[in-house]
Amino acid sequence: GLGNFSRYIVEILSEFYPDNTYLLFAPKKKPNNRLATILSRHNIAFVFPKGIFRLFSSLWRVWGIKKDIRKQAIAVFHGLSNELPVGIEQTGIKTVVSIHDLIFLRYPEYYKSFDRAIYRRKFKRACEKADKIVAISECTKRDIVSFFLISEEKINVIYQSCHPVFKEKVPEEKKQIVVEKYSLPSRFLLYVGSIESRKNLLLAVKALKQLPEDIHLVAIGKSTPYQSKVEAYAQKSGLESRLHIKNAFPFEDLPAVYQLSELFIYPSFFEGFGIPIVEALMSEIPVIAATGSCLEEAGGPDSIYINPDDDTELAQKITAVLNDKTLAQKMIESGKKYAKRFSDKEIASEMMAVYQSLISPT
Repeated sequence: GLGNFSRYIVEILSEFYPDNTYLLFAPKKKPNNRLATILSRHNIAFVFPKGIFRLFSSLWRVWGIKKDIRKQAIAVFHGLSNELPVGIEQTGIKTVVSIHDLIFLRYPEYYKSFDRAIYRRKFKRACEKADKIVAISECTKRDIVSFFLISEEKINVIYQSCHPVFKEKVPEEKKQIVVEKYSLPSRFLLYVGSIESRKNLLLAVKALKQLPEDIHLVAIGKSTPYQSKVEAYAQKSGLESRLHIKNAFPFEDLPAVYQLSELFIYPSFFEGFGIPIVEALMSEIPVIAATGSCLEEAGGPDSIYINPDDDTELAQKITAVLNDKTLAQKMIESGKKYAKRFSDKEIASEMMAVYQSLISPT
């Protein structure tokens, strides 16, 4: 998630503002097909740790990186993943930090106490020391103000987007290959996200029990111990043949699965934003998500939102969309229009405006 976000921001900034030079401070070089675009750009370069810090890259990222930042004489340093190097305020360089969510404070039960303490210390310090904060949703902005007592004026909300491949029509031949490759059912609802308790996949499985037998549920995401709970419920309820969980799923096949689905379901209790919803909107798939966090910001006014504790309500809304082609089409068309606010050009423009405000304040 954070890696995809970082690559995306760098790609769009280098594309729409090519006259700048973008230095990427990374602990070490790793093979990654998603880096192909970045590596091909003339205005992007990497900075890796040197000397002893090559053996202690985590220490370089937190502390030793300051020396390299000074050497490069950069105008703005942007911490893309919720943190800033310790002591960077002493360099005199302007700083921006992106805060994705404060779920560890909202729902502490999902995190180990040690991790919560580390996250709180790092995130709070970054928010206090940064010259500007970029929150990925209004919901995250409210949490920053509430939990860390940060002034609203210091925070800019800039939404996220998804990979442009989701806007492209997948050829029918490719869809058929994907169907056969993963033994996908002819009619299915889709969920994309980690299979963890906070994301609440079990609600969708409970709703599935109330739907016609030809409707299946495909869930794509990283496995956690919570998956066993979901699978146990499915087996006990006679739904094991209608629940298809795919853990190791290649990105290149994901757009086809979106476009093969009839409806996207995202019943998460809490998110920082909800990129899978944007992927669904751009794939022209109706969306049903949960209330309680920021998912209305991602899905817009014409997606449907349900109580994340009410499987009957979810089943009723699914039935309404599947049985009403006019409603489904309205949701698709409105979703496409709403998703235009997540265009690459718009997001790059908003991010560059934050940088420029620090370099040449008005």
